[in-house]
Amino acid sequence: MMKTKIKINFKWNSKTYNDFIKYLESIGDSKTKEFNERIMHTKYEILGIKVPILRTIAKDISKTDFKEFFKYIKNEYYEVVLIEGILLSYIKDNNEFLEYFHKFIYKIDDWSICDTCINSYKFMKDNDFSDIAYSLILDSHEYIERVGYVILLNYYIDEEHIDTILSLCTKESDYYYVNMAISWLLCECFIKSRTKTLNLIKSKNLSHFVQNKTISKIRESYKVSKEDKELVKELKY
Repeated sequence: MMKTKIKINFKWNSKTYNDFIKYLESIGDSKTKEFNERIMHTKYEILGIKVPILRTIAKDISKTDFKEFFKYIKNEYYEVVLIEGILLSYIKDNNEFLEYFHKFIYKIDDWSICDTCINSYKFMKDNDFSDIAYSLILDSHEYIERVGYVILLNYYIDEEHIDTILSLCTKESDYYYVNMAISWLLCECFIKSRTKTLNLIKSKNLSHFVQNKTISKIRESYKVSKEDKELVKELKY
């Protein structure tokens, strides 16, 4: 059972940060911890706190001087990294956000940190960060690349960006979690821009893995017609 929630309304210093860490340690759930350890491949120790709870905690911290909180972060736990990433969504100035964002993304070492945090940056939809995403995709770091593709997936599948997105999806990668992100992105592109995406799949300019995984995801989608599911099935390697 989760212990009584502490009030996060204090000024950040070494003592209050340590008290906060003790609080996180006290609310970890063993079943959540065991489940997360099975599906995640992170170097950070996992406490077992569910994401909705972490979002609530991050929201509470956002009401404090949370940039001071950043100064004390030691990345002791997976959950602390997630909280930091979610907190970035509360930075209102784009330039300031990007300053923290570019430092933070090098802490990402698992698909769940990437996807949970990127999904928090709804303002990217109304502010054009697509060039940032494009540049991240050209990075050689597995999870930096994934961040770029997941930004496009969440916020930029539209007529303005579709041609560039499809071109970037032909980029070869040796990383499993990058290729999974590309396949997921292409499935959503197929749903929103069927003709252009289908033409790319027909061209077979994708890697074998991405081609086949994209088709599998399309065939699993409830947003795709039975006819299209049969059509793309024939395009597998």
